[in-house]
Amino acid sequence: MRILQVSAELFPLLKTGGLADIAGALPLALIAEGQDARVLLPGFPAIVAGVRDLAPVAAFTAPWGEGFGLRLGHVDIDGTPGIPAYVIDAPALYGRPGNPYEDASRQPYGDNHRRFALLGWAAAQLAQGLDPQWQPEVVHAHDWHAALAPAYLHFARQAGGPRVGSVFTVHNLAYQGIFAPWHFAELGLPGAAFQMNGLEYHGQVSFMKGGLYFADRLTTVSPTYALEIQTPEQGCGLDGLLRQRSAVLSGILNAVDDKVWNPATDTALIQGYHTPEGRHMAGKARCKSVLQHQLGLAERPDAPLFIVVSRLTEQKGLHLVLGGLDALLAQGGQLALLGSGEAWLEEAFRQRAAALPQSVAVTIGYNETLAHQMFGAGDVTLVPSLFEPCGLTQMYGLKYGALPLVRRVGGLADTVVDSSLEDLASGEATGFVFDRFEVADYERAVRRAFALHERAPDWRRVRGNAMRRPADWATAAAQYIDVYRQSIQ
Repeated sequence: MRILQVSAELFPLLKTGGLADIAGALPLALIAEGQDARVLLPGFPAIVAGVRDLAPVAAFTAPWGEGFGLRLGHVDIDGTPGIPAYVIDAPALYGRPGNPYEDASRQPYGDNHRRFALLGWAAAQLAQGLDPQWQPEVVHAHDWHAALAPAYLHFARQAGGPRVGSVFTVHNLAYQGIFAPWHFAELGLPGAAFQMNGLEYHGQVSFMKGGLYFADRLTTVSPTYALEIQTPEQGCGLDGLLRQRSAVLSGILNAVDDKVWNPATDTALIQGYHTPEGRHMAGKARCKSVLQHQLGLAERPDAPLFIVVSRLTEQKGLHLVLGGLDALLAQGGQLALLGSGEAWLEEAFRQRAAALPQSVAVTIGYNETLAHQMFGAGDVTLVPSLFEPCGLTQMYGLKYGALPLVRRVGGLADTVVDSSLEDLASGEATGFVFDRFEVADYERAVRRAFALHERAPDWRRVRGNAMRRPADWATAAAQYIDVYRQSIQ
């Protein structure tokens, strides 16, 4: 099949979160399965700089009358021949420094409706023959930034255009791309699209709702999250629509790119390691010692090192980590944190690190190399989220033997098995799981982590279970291919 993946980000060119990892890994997995996959990306500076051999393909006009260009090149990832990549040439919309979605004061750009409508519009133009050399059979749009692609395809089909399948993946329902109603006139959609059975959402325009309503098939990034978003608690106001479309909704668990995240071959680590039955782990101890020294923590090999690599938001449960920090330190643990987000959380963690520099290390911002080093060094990865569509952090923790401590929600519930007595006995335990989003429940899970850490043989067994857990893209790619086939039936 000819498959066009449409995304605002793609690792390693541009990444603000897990979306980029999936957008980079899935096309490679599809190509490995014999599919003809390409990607469509907005021409952000980092993307333009990272796509090689860009050459003009065509010119096209946006619904609001501006003319833009489309170029084609290749993205090289991990020594592969490269992913064919279309890039929208629109410097006036995309040529801005910093975050792709917000200005320097962290406010969404006032023309985001145009910037991301153009992404969906370009996808629909490709589906209708904009590139005479290649036309997709399926358009796979990722998150709200690309969500208008299924809407444009739906109305193009009604007007006699080609039958091209559309798939829309929700990576995080909480971010919906909601805009004022007067922007609808610029989008190039018929008036019938702005109603309850369409893009209209409490009088405003919702890109997310457009994707959910008009796509032929819907997916999200874990089976549990696919069920959760059909409930009022996690449906973010769209649960009714999702229940209505449940017959075409699938949960496909994200995977991990083994070429990027593999402790045996990771060049960011001072020494690699792997675990056949728990042996060959000296490299992890070395990674821990080096990171403790690098971050100014006390160099104590016996101190369980808890790590956080995350956006700093209440959704991620970081206030639980703050609330339980004294108890964690009192039991002899250390905390290393990498991330940025809400100002009060950044400042609160900074203050704790300043007060106890040998026990708490905080790095505000994001550094890909340091993230790898923290997973390589860590004993426990903290992901106590309020909600989590899939989560990649806990998967990296599993791969690197930094046992995840998670809340039983979304993809966290699908990927981590609690170290209960029965799961320890069966060999299925891979981490620590709690249920209620409260400090007391979180602290009990932390105590379980300390208790297991003191039983070294059991700890090694669970760590081996975690590191051997399959998380391959071939399985996920096969499930997506099945959804693509359904979309064109």
